[in-house]
Amino acid sequence: MRIALFQPDIAGNVGTMLRTAACLGIGVDLIEPMGFAWSDRALARAGMDYAGSAEVVRHVDWDAFRNAIPGRLVLLTTTGATRIDAMTFARGDTLLLGSEGAGVPPEVHAAADARVVIPMRPGMRSLNVAVAGAIVLGEALRQIGGWPTAPTSC
Repeated sequence: MRIALFQPDIAGNVGTMLRTAACLGIGVDLIEPMGFAWSDRALARAGMDYAGSAEVVRHVDWDAFRNAIPGRLVLLTTTGATRIDAMTFARGDTLLLGSEGAGVPPEVHAAADARVVIPMRPGMRSLNVAVAGAIVLGEALRQIGGWPTAPTSC
């Protein structure tokens, strides 16, 4: 299982996802261009010293990313067709999150093998992208028995 971020805008969210991925042993794919410099201090601050422990693959664009991932592409979207609690996740899935400001373009949406939505109260638009990623990742790991076995915490 992997997490992919499509053209992320906010370094702090990427840092948070890197920290989450490092703690849970999940790989991260970053699809460029990004809205900040990779060396941005906010990235380091949010990821703390955990970010260096994350397995990160940077892709120059959408096509490079699509050619690199072997399993299903599961898009997290506010217009998803399947609630996360009704989705059946698989070990080879890559969970894709859109950019904070624009989400994903229609061609990326159409390329997804599955689309999932986090149910929310009426009137709420969306969750923070890093929070949404962690929620869906938690459910996916629960389903596949993929939580780390070590009793330590991050």
